[in-house]
Amino acid sequence: MALGPRLDLRQSQSLVMTPQLQQAIKLLALSNLELEAYLAEALEGNPLLDAAPADRDEGGADEGGEEALPAADVQPDTDAALSSDAGTADDLDVDFAEERFHHDSASDSVGLSGEASEGIDFDSFAEHESTLHDHLLAQVGERFGGIEAVVAAQLVALIDEAGYLRADLSELAAQLGVPLALVEAVLAGIQTFDPSGVGARDLAECIAIQAREADRYDPAMATMIAHLDLVAKGAFPQLKRICGVDDEDLADMIRELRGYDPRPGLKFGGDAVQAVVPDLYVRQTAKGWAVEVNSGTLPRLLVNRRYYAELAAGAAAKSKAWLSEQLAGANWLVRALDQRQRTIVKVASAIVKQQEGFFLHGVAHMRPLTLRQVAEDIGMHESTVSRVTSNKYLSCARGLFELKYFFSSGISATEGDGAVSAEAVKSRIKAMIEAEDAKAILSDETIAQKLSAEGHDIARRTVVKYREAMGYGSSVQRRRQKALAG
Repeated sequence: MALGPRLDLRQSQSLVMTPQLQQAIKLLALSNLELEAYLAEALEGNPLLDAAPADRDEGGADEGGEEALPAADVQPDTDAALSSDAGTADDLDVDFAEERFHHDSASDSVGLSGEASEGIDFDSFAEHESTLHDHLLAQVGERFGGIEAVVAAQLVALIDEAGYLRADLSELAAQLGVPLALVEAVLAGIQTFDPSGVGARDLAECIAIQAREADRYDPAMATMIAHLDLVAKGAFPQLKRICGVDDEDLADMIRELRGYDPRPGLKFGGDAVQAVVPDLYVRQTAKGWAVEVNSGTLPRLLVNRRYYAELAAGAAAKSKAWLSEQLAGANWLVRALDQRQRTIVKVASAIVKQQEGFFLHGVAHMRPLTLRQVAEDIGMHESTVSRVTSNKYLSCARGLFELKYFFSSGISATEGDGAVSAEAVKSRIKAMIEAEDAKAILSDETIAQKLSAEGHDIARRTVVKYREAMGYGSSVQRRRQKALAG
């Protein structure tokens, strides 16, 4: 076969991810708050995009990305409307028998940026909570001066939010160029600060500091603190022998030990906790379940075609090409947002239909559900459903839940073809453990047998997996905890 250049024609098919398709896929995975930040950048970068006021009439011609008119052209004459005698009392009547009102949406009272359009923002009146570091630095200024204050400030900076010092003193002394004895002396002073136990390097030291503060650090208590592992195991006979105390004294020491705080720094607030904003609202109506997107956190984007016409009228060829590109991008973004809203509502409606038992009766009636089931129900790809349910929260009468919460594996029934969600089984295991008596702790095998008697075909190892996932210890550990609590 001779080697040489030649020209061949081949026909093939391939899926090309256009920038517009990539953008639409990206929008699906964003939560409402992330989308708000994304749209803010789009508004800054595209002069043909405008954000409609929050109180614009939803039935107007602007919906769907039409031309945005100036505010003066659409605002009614409020003063004239109030002073007019043309209206009658019947105009203000409301038919409360109607299923929906135009203003009864959970998000209608939320403005363009997520804040209430009317009313008081009570969060703005909240006093700034002092952090642990602020509290300790204030005491450093009262206690130390000179080089000691510098060392103390460095030590405070290395204390974590629980109140423990996470640093090597010798390394810190070398870094600051001071004697190790000085660093240790400053740390000893910090360990007398409020809250008691702060500045400790481990749990035993933290408890010992608090015991000294309470004047309870006798030899027996010191021995018990040095053997906290035995306390955790509930090895009371061994503790009595090591500490040299009887049953009554040991009970008093354990009661005293339980009164100390293992994380003293958590009494002080850190960063402000951000409330989760729901992306969807679900409520029951006479006609079924209503699913609504929380549009209060999102601006309504409009394409300003009038501005485009003004700019394109006297623009050069290159400028017209750029304006056409911006117009196409704006139109695509508006359509992509509309498609995103429709897809989210479609997926959420399918989830609500599948998990109606949960919304009516609670977690015990939750069904096993997979992404594939929802995808087949609505005629979409499984990856699309996965993106839609990522980082999105649903608010209903039972609380706030992540959409991923409604997807779980199933536990087969001992009789029939029915199955129950793993979340429902976890809820039942939790109820059993919480209700058990200190003298009758349930083993994993006993829990599995009880669940089997209730109709759930579950193995003991599955009970162990669910129990550990919920943070409950074994039957031996729970028995010791009940004994310590008693």
